[in-house]
Amino acid sequence: MKLLTAALLATALSLPLAAGAVYAATPADALVIAQNIDDIVALDPAQAYEFTSGEINTNVYDRLVGYEAEDTTVLAPGLASEWVADEAAKTITFTLRDATFASGNPVRPEDVVFSFSRVITLNLTPAFILAQLGWTPENMAEMVTIADGKVVVKYEGDFSSAFVLNVLASRPGSIVDEVLVMENAVGEDLGNAWLNTHSAGSGAFVMSDYRPAEIVRLTANETYFRGAPAMKSIIIRHVAEAATQQLLLTSGDVDLAKNLTPDQIAGLPADTVKVETYPQAAVHFLSFNQKTESLTPPAVWEAARYLVDYDGMTETFLKGQMEKHQAFWPKGFPGSYDETPFTYDVEKAKQILADAGITTPINVTLDVINSTPFTDIAQSLQAGFAEAGINFEILPGTGAQVITKYRERTHQAMLLYWGPDFMDPHSNAKAFAYNSDNSDDNYTATTTWRNAWAVPQELNDKVTAALGEADQDARNADYIEIQKEAQASSPIVIMFQAALTIAMANNVEGYVNGSNSDFVFYRLVTKN
Repeated sequence: MKLLTAALLATALSLPLAAGAVYAATPADALVIAQNIDDIVALDPAQAYEFTSGEINTNVYDRLVGYEAEDTTVLAPGLASEWVADEAAKTITFTLRDATFASGNPVRPEDVVFSFSRVITLNLTPAFILAQLGWTPENMAEMVTIADGKVVVKYEGDFSSAFVLNVLASRPGSIVDEVLVMENAVGEDLGNAWLNTHSAGSGAFVMSDYRPAEIVRLTANETYFRGAPAMKSIIIRHVAEAATQQLLLTSGDVDLAKNLTPDQIAGLPADTVKVETYPQAAVHFLSFNQKTESLTPPAVWEAARYLVDYDGMTETFLKGQMEKHQAFWPKGFPGSYDETPFTYDVEKAKQILADAGITTPINVTLDVINSTPFTDIAQSLQAGFAEAGINFEILPGTGAQVITKYRERTHQAMLLYWGPDFMDPHSNAKAFAYNSDNSDDNYTATTTWRNAWAVPQELNDKVTAALGEADQDARNADYIEIQKEAQASSPIVIMFQAALTIAMANNVEGYVNGSNSDFVFYRLVTKN
């Protein structure tokens, strides 16, 4: 009966949706998802850099350490059961647990050495994350070694082992089955072509089928060291149209729909469908270029924080897309600072400007990407700031035009967003609270340099010190203090954190969606 049900489901999923068609409910041990997956370029963890690719990698591969489904805010043991850091020698020694790959091959120290060396040797898109550790194709034989059956990772740089652990917890830190991969290597590709349509991991699932822009099928790994998942299959069906996703969900043909619009979300039947909102990693901000004289007084920055209608926007046109957040490190990540002390208060903003002797009106151009919801946010800011005598002239442009202008430091005010490349607070602290050389010829891909903000040396020093702090709890506390300082006095006004709204059948429990696609977990899902 189970085989028959699965066959019927597969047939239904392969057929176009006919008007008025009625399909059987999804099987009790399969989670069926409607999702736009046409962003997938690569699935090999040494190459994958897209949102959907990250989601799949997380469910089929393990890392030495990582942020797991049970708590995506805590760095936990993965394939490494324990580790010992030597800050002086700049090494971390990992003890591997007794685990097997889905192929049945044991997870060996040699697989770890191979996996890391493979990323650096192939040098594809995400390799830069591991390369931060001072790793090169020429020195990898010395940087990752085996001693007494343990893996010894060496790093070079002015940072602590806590930073290294977060780097190794990122996507290119995934451990692959060397034996299986090399059995399927072609020429010098180290199995890259094969891993873009297959998997070779030790994770909770195996990728058993991938057809581009059509379907991804994951099958439970019954030997997974944390226990076999309840769902024996995860079927991610490519459905580009949000309206079709809505229809499939409400008719019971899928269990989750991931790309619905706010209007479609609002129209879902509460008796069969529930809606969950998950904070995402990107933060949205308004910034003032310090090359514009009228925007240099700190009183302007302070007043600006009281001229943003945070609640008005998030409760109307941004509902389900963003939530109020006023610090540079996103909520849901270790080290986040989640207090939101600023509210829309025009009278307070006026008083701040008056007390500082600021003459109004101040006329400012505001660059914005010419699409929703950015243009809607810009119009709200325009109305709110005008109440205090700060007049925005909105300059819409394509994403490329706006970002190019930003990189050239030729804007006045800018409305943009920022997301980390990997899960370590330094990724954003460097962007929002560090700028040791503000000269025009020192191009730096940070919000501070692009807004020509010469960060006070004391704050620069705090960012440097936090990067080198070995104790993770102490590091998190350091970054919270840095965020408080930047939140209180910076020409960069952080307003929102992106949110992802997902609709699912009422009987689905245990779905985990952390702050980015690398933290989407299916292994705890049950259907009651």
